[in-house]
Amino acid sequence: MSIIRTKNSGAHRKTIERPLEIKSIKDDGTITGYASVFGEIDSYRDVVVKGAFNRSLDNRYRAKGRPGVPMLDQHDTRTPVGLWPIDSIAEDDHGLLVVGKVNMDVQRGRENHSLAKQGALSGLSIGYTTTLDEWDEAGQVRILREVDLWEISMVTFPAGDSARLTSVKSISGLESLSDCELFLRDAGLSKSQVVAFVSRVKALAMRSDSADADAIAVKNALQILRT
Repeated sequence: MSIIRTKNSGAHRKTIERPLEIKSIKDDGTITGYASVFGEIDSYRDVVVKGAFNRSLDNRYRAKGRPGVPMLDQHDTRTPVGLWPIDSIAEDDHGLLVVGKVNMDVQRGRENHSLAKQGALSGLSIGYTTTLDEWDEAGQVRILREVDLWEISMVTFPAGDSARLTSVKSISGLESLSDCELFLRDAGLSKSQVVAFVSRVKALAMRSDSADADAIAVKNALQILRT
């Protein structure tokens, strides 16, 4: 098995591609669920492994005395709706188990709580940057060893990235691998063809000496698409 390890200190913030089900929501606004599941391959061939969140939870939150991870509405940093207390976030063998509290004094918080109880809003999704990963050439997957957790959002389930991103109109507007993937899908390529393309540009970027492999991957993808 061929493994290439990279550090991505300058990586762009991403959201997980597979929102996860809220397990329970109480009348007082308490929410329980898994914000990430270990060992599952997402649509971009990324796999989060156990231990990926520990350094971020210690360094970004506990060491700085922060009370917890922001709870956002649909990854919108302008609309926080509550908090995931740091003492209520923990990894187990399945994934990142979280217990949070919707702020019922905030209008959007009350709205999200009501929608979640109805079942119209039933997903959890994380916003993160990758700090340490490995590319498995044999399995054609990127193994996320360490991620920096920025936020955990309440999202519409089972909506994926395709439902949250605007349509790509031209190559000049592509800024991420997600944009490139949507562009290729709109162009009529199959999912397997798109995954193969994205996996290949990621593999080429990770063979470079640059710390920002994601940026190089996007640059390579744009060069290929323009030709």
